[in-house]
Amino acid sequence: MSIPSAAKSTPIGDRNDLVAYVAEGEKPREQWRIGTEHEKFGFYADDLTPPPFEGPRPGIRAILEGLAARYDWDIAREGDTPVALTKGKANITLEPAGQLELSGAPLETIHQTCEEVSTHLQEVRSVADEFGIGFLGMGFQPKWRRDQMPWMPKGRYKIMREYMPKVGSLGLDMMTRTCTVQVNLDYASEADMVKKFRVALALQPIATALFANSPFTEGKPNGYKSFRSHVWTDTDADRTGMLDFVFEDGFGYERYVDYILGVPMYFSYRDGTYLDLSGKDFRTFMRGELAELPGVKPTMKDWADHLTTAFPEVRLKQYLEMRGADASPWNQLCALPAFWVGLLYDDVALDAAWDLVKDFSNAERHALRDGVPKHALDLAFRNHTVRELSLEALKIADHGLKRRNVVGNRGADESIYLEPLLEIALSGKTQADTKLEQFHGKWNGSVDPVFKEYAY
Repeated sequence: MSIPSAAKSTPIGDRNDLVAYVAEGEKPREQWRIGTEHEKFGFYADDLTPPPFEGPRPGIRAILEGLAARYDWDIAREGDTPVALTKGKANITLEPAGQLELSGAPLETIHQTCEEVSTHLQEVRSVADEFGIGFLGMGFQPKWRRDQMPWMPKGRYKIMREYMPKVGSLGLDMMTRTCTVQVNLDYASEADMVKKFRVALALQPIATALFANSPFTEGKPNGYKSFRSHVWTDTDADRTGMLDFVFEDGFGYERYVDYILGVPMYFSYRDGTYLDLSGKDFRTFMRGELAELPGVKPTMKDWADHLTTAFPEVRLKQYLEMRGADASPWNQLCALPAFWVGLLYDDVALDAAWDLVKDFSNAERHALRDGVPKHALDLAFRNHTVRELSLEALKIADHGLKRRNVVGNRGADESIYLEPLLEIALSGKTQADTKLEQFHGKWNGSVDPVFKEYAY
């Protein structure tokens, strides 16, 4: 999730302005960048409980202030409360239960992305260790109940917390007990956006399967490989899902804008305060007819913020966001951008990826989306399984990265970052499978060891 948008506070004229805003994301190939975001669960090393924002012992606030003091991050506040950090084009933000998120800067190469991730984790650890706090990358909180999770003092989350139970049974779990890794990528034109969107949406279940890493709930196996992915199926149908219209003739910026206009609002951020507009209609806002803001019409900043409140498997803002993966161990944080850059930033690979998915029916795409959370790579698809489909996608991505031929300091191109995913696909064993084996084996039916063995 994003901190309040920096978009210009200019009035919206009509729907054409909204379409133009999305179209402004177009960039020539030489300006395409890679933005990687990842979230992680904090825990106290002595009792594994999640740290609150502040309390009897140092918590999330102390980590934010420690990072700012030691590593020159600027603190962003709501009122007097620190809620995020900024440095250049990178941000460190708080998810609702204190999950710490790095929203990385837009970078040119995956080598740079991996260096950014490594530096961030080293900085966080250097500060958090002093407070006895560790961080874990998994898709779903493996041990604690929802009512045991803390809440961060952000106005946006208060509004969502009250609204979520009205529209789904798992929305509060999404907010407090999930973590993800995602990558944000650019497009050159409307046609390029459409092709990338379709490929990314059709293959998003493959990423979910490869990154499946949330098999536990409240200390026990939950019957899923990616419970995080399942949670999204009962969060809020108005703003989640596979977006069948993306594959229809005529899809483009206008159709996506119409979809977002139909997504109920959460808020308007004005004068440093989040105004609760949950369930309200953005079109009504554009007419100046909201009872909460009589006569007031939205600005482009309101539109930019509203774009962040839809949560489909792939999201369009002024770039495309790949949203299907569980949070993961360090090496897979570098693998996600490698997977999608290899598929989408090379023309030959993009064509091959489209050939792979173009004849998928809506029913098949939904079967993949609905089946992968439970079965991951073992899900049957046509005459094979998702494992075979993932190997095909990885082959295409590997060739795409090799054609990019971006060589790092050690003389290797970006395809090296696919190695953890190739190992998973070849073995058929996801992170979830490995952790389940350990749970039933050397961990003796306890999830507690995961916090030590898989901490960053």
